[in-house]
Amino acid sequence: MSRSRNLTPVAIEQIVSILDGWSGKLTWDLLIQSVARRLRGTYTRQALHKHERIRDAFTLRKKTLSISVGGKKAISPESQVTNDRIARLEGENQRLQMENDRLLEQFVRWAYNAYSRGLDEQFLSRPLPAINRQQTP
Repeated sequence: MSRSRNLTPVAIEQIVSILDGWSGKLTWDLLIQSVARRLRGTYTRQALHKHERIRDAFTLRKKTLSISVGGKKAISPESQVTNDRIARLEGENQRLQMENDRLLEQFVRWAYNAYSRGLDEQFLSRPLPAINRQQTP
């Protein structure tokens, strides 16, 4: 069996998207199977778990699914599609909120560290240097 390619940011985004729309029982094995079908590559639980976005999205979705388990009434297929879309969007919204909170915490940490080094907002807001994109001879 050959080794699958490394997980790229695009692949990680696709896996997180799979988790956002997940309904029913969620296990690492089921996720691995779904990822294999979608990305045409097999990854181990350890490979997926190593990426913080995947690990956090998995944990959040698992928690959300365990809370929402209950009796379901028979509904029309159109309503089921709508309910599935709403559930996927709610899952995505929760994950994005969690990622945003983490980034805000990181920004506060960076701001404190910059302040403790005597760097002011004016210094930190300077534009990046221009990149010379001309080809070398």
